[in-house]
Amino acid sequence: MKHLLITLCLLLCFTKSRGQNIKAMTYNIRLDVASDGANAWPNRKQLLSNQILFYAPDFLGVQEALPSQMSFLKQALSNYQSIGQGRDGIDQGEYSAIFYNTNRFNLEKSGTFWLSNTSKKQSKGWDAAYPRICTYGLFIDKLTSKKIWIFNTHLDHKGTQAQLQGLTLINDKIAALNTNDDPVLLMGDFNVEPNSSAIINLSKDMSNTETLAQIKFGPQGTFNGFNIYEAATRKIDYIFTSKPASITVLKHAVISTLDNLKYPSDHFPVFIEFAFK
Repeated sequence: MKHLLITLCLLLCFTKSRGQNIKAMTYNIRLDVASDGANAWPNRKQLLSNQILFYAPDFLGVQEALPSQMSFLKQALSNYQSIGQGRDGIDQGEYSAIFYNTNRFNLEKSGTFWLSNTSKKQSKGWDAAYPRICTYGLFIDKLTSKKIWIFNTHLDHKGTQAQLQGLTLINDKIAALNTNDDPVLLMGDFNVEPNSSAIINLSKDMSNTETLAQIKFGPQGTFNGFNIYEAATRKIDYIFTSKPASITVLKHAVISTLDNLKYPSDHFPVFIEFAFK
């Protein structure tokens, strides 16, 4: 009887611990353009939303989401609320939005800023080809009352200075906002590979969750270009966390799901599971 009680206590502790773990995902969902043909949004949106619901992240950062795609996701992800605005102002252009699980988290504050020298208004920075934005929110865990900052961005695909300065601006914004040293996650499509100056510079203040994870799974690359016949080798999507790490990263995965020889997007989502220290 004594051994049975000990076993039950250990099982309850393990279950409680697992229940307090938090999941986050970054996902470039590929904008809705008819030129994608068989891979166009109407042909893959249900697969993509079902994939998200299956992994059930508490935080989901999406990139390239047009207003019509945001409307679909808001309906499909019924247990979530979203924050953010389009990069062309309010509800226009691509979103770098954050969806959050309302059953687990409350939102305390949020905002969107442009990656430029005039970050408070719609603008294009440095050598960027397009305006770029970053969306952020401060969330409160209903289970533990702990707070966490989530930042989600999509860096420019051409401008090297825009990539470097964009991450520097985000890092400065994090420092200005996070006066209580709460945990921070920075996620998104950075459009740069690990050996780039932008990532090397960011790594001085933040850690790639992949390097911290106890369990790692999935391909090296995150950009697949809808090509199912060649291995993805370009790693351009990331989830970083603040230094020193105030979370324990349990799992990191690049999810390369195929369904009937189709990918849900031209990027693989990056997924982590973590716990507060």
